[in-house]
Formats: sequence, C-alpha cells, structure tokens
Amino acid sequence: MSQNYIFSSESVGEGHPDKVCDTISDAVLDACLAQDPRSRVACETYAKSNLVVVGGEITTRARLDFNAIARQTIRDIGYTHADDVFHADRVMILNAVTSQSPDIAQGVDARSAEGKGTAEQGAGDQGLMFGYATKETPELMPAPIMFAHQLGRELTRIRKTGAIKWLRPDAKSQVSVQYVNGQPARITNVVVSTQHAADVKHRTIESFIIKEVVKKVLPPHLLDRQTTYLVNPTGRFVVGGPQGDTGLTGRKIIVDSYGGVGRHGGGCFSGKDPSKVDRSAAYMGRYVAKNIVAAGLATSAEIQFAYAIGHPEPVSVCINTFGTGVVSDEELERAVAEVFSFKPADIIRQLRLLRPIYLKTTNYGHFGKNDPDITWEKTDQAAALRRAASRGAPAVAAATLKKAAARLKRRAGRA
Repeated sequence: MSQNYIFSSESVGEGHPDKVCDTISDAVLDACLAQDPRSRVACETYAKSNLVVVGGEITTRARLDFNAIARQTIRDIGYTHADDVFHADRVMILNAVTSQSPDIAQGVDARSAEGKGTAEQGAGDQGLMFGYATKETPELMPAPIMFAHQLGRELTRIRKTGAIKWLRPDAKSQVSVQYVNGQPARITNVVVSTQHAADVKHRTIESFIIKEVVKKVLPPHLLDRQTTYLVNPTGRFVVGGPQGDTGLTGRKIIVDSYGGVGRHGGGCFSGKDPSKVDRSAAYMGRYVAKNIVAAGLATSAEIQFAYAIGHPEPVSVCINTFGTGVVSDEELERAVAEVFSFKPADIIRQLRLLRPIYLKTTNYGHFGKNDPDITWEKTDQAAALRRAASRGAPAVAAATLKKAAARLKRRAGRA
C-alpha cells in the first residue's frame, strides 16, 4: 500500500438493528456462563419490526428465561419510547433454541471418541482467525476505527443521560483519516447519522453533533478547516432500529474488529462461547499482536491462525509485520510459539474466558478497550516475547531489542 492515502472505518451504536441482535445473543451467553461456565452456546438473534427470534444451539445446566433476557436487553439499549414499533415491552419473542449437535460436542470435549485423533479439547469448528495491532493510537489500534468508536460511545453516553430528549438509539459513525508517510496526519471526513424524534430540526441535530460530540471527542490537531462534517446526510432519520431495517447477529464483523485494517477470517464473535475459535482465537490473536507491538518488536503486526474442527493444535500460524519488525517474521513466529500456546483449552485458560464478560465486548469494538475483564488487551507477555526474540536475533536486532527493553522499563516506571 502507498504511504500516502485516506482510509475510512465505521462504527455503529447499540441501537443499530444488527447490534441489538449481537447484544441479545451475548446477554444469553453471559446468562448461561453465570450459572454454568461449561455452557456450550451458539446463540443467534433476528429482529424485524416488533419480532425477535432467538435461535441457535445451546447446551447448558443454566435455567434461562429467554423472553426476559431479550426484553431487558432491549430496554437497556433504550427502545422504550411510546412511539417505538420495536419496544421492550411489546415485541413478540420466538424461541428457536435447540441443543448442540453431539457430533460437534465430541470433537470439542476433552475426551476420546471413535474417529477422533486425540482426547484433548479440540477446536469447535474449522476456520481462520486474525489478530492485529499497530502503534497508531495509545490502544495500539488503527486510528479510523478507534475514532469512529469514540464518537458512537459518546453519543450513546449523552443519550442515556436523558439530557437530549430527541436522541434515539439507532446511530452510525464513520471517520476518514489521511495518512502521510504511513502516519495519521488529518481527518478529512466525519459522518454521523443518529436516529431522532420527529419534531427536532435538522440544523439543531447538526449543530449539536458537531459541537458537542465530534469536536469534543476527536483529536483537535487532526481537524482543520478542510474537514468535512456530514450529519444525518439524508436530512431525516426518524424511523430506525429493527423497524427501519432487519437485524441479525454477526453482520458487523469489521466494526467488531479493526475497521477493515488487517484481515478478517469471516467468523463473527457475538453469541459464541469460547470453545468456538471464531471468538477465542481471534481474541488470542489480538493478545499476541498487541504484545508484539508493545514489546517493540514491530510497529504493526498481524497474526493468523487456522484450525480443524475437533483438533487441538492450529494447522497453521502466520505472522506479518509489514516490514516493520526488528527481527524477521520467521524469528518472530518462533518466539511467539515459545511464549504462547494456541490450543483452544490453553487459550480459554490463559485469557480466563469462561466468565460472563461478553456484554462488555459487544458494542464499540471487541478490541482496544481498557477493562480488567478484557484480558486479551493486556501486554503482560511483552517482556517474555522480547527475551524469546533476542535469543535468535542477529546483533543489530539484539541491540534494537535492548533499546526497546529500556523504553518499556522507563514506561513502567512512569506508570
């Protein structure tokens, strides 16, 4: 890619119809794990107008009221206005949940079975997952997606205070960042669309969003007179949420990950317990990539895993530092294999994934959040990675690693 370009990423609010479904699915998952940490959950939700369908495969000892979980989730999002067609107290809820297939269960369970090559816990499905990190932001995330999430998060915070009566739950944001010599130089365009009450004027919405959201959230040094602001560019956004569009779990996978920077394996996260490597291995990928960058081993890093259903080891691991690594990608793969295990059971144990933590991940990205429960954002393996990389590094790289170690030590002292 050229070093000079414009890159855009979008985020969506909690009231976006797809995010409503993601949130219900993760609420069901958390309810299962709160009572039975060994629950197997693959919950998907569909929403349209005043209908919600909760489906999928769930095997658990938990006793759940799916209707109550869905209604409370919708209420927490904010669909409680008298004129809402999609209303927490009035939606019809259809339960289409069955048990997990025993053929899948025998592959995932840590036990032997006819035709299964090992008695270890295996991956819950085949597939490929990616993790990514970059030094562009303090969160080690790409700037466009972090800025888009920050806009959406602030808009939701304001709405839930009740101070601005015309704000409604459905919303989207998008930020375009111009890169010069590979670094964010300015924001060229900001797009915010928010659902609103019918009686508010467009100029009121536009003025409020630009002054009280955009200019208070985005870095002022990246905004200039040429930055274009597009607020509710259709002119009206009264009909929103599942009344205006169909919602389905798992359709916002780029919003959930890196905003289109790096690659995506295609599997969604929400509604899946961590035996599903679509979720747990993607979290592990972020953990590894973030530790690589935090260790000073690269300024950008991407890792890919691939799995076969029922098999405990990944069938491949690949690292790409896009030419920014202080050691070769091959040496980095060796160091990563020395420090981390990518068996599903080890991922679950190391990241402590059998806890009801997943509603914290659903909205505004599964990565880049500062929360002690979100273990894949920690950089506690940076020193171990640096030591492992230095053992096989040539002299020039070893000197660079030594300087990186000193920087990390100074940073830890300041913290």
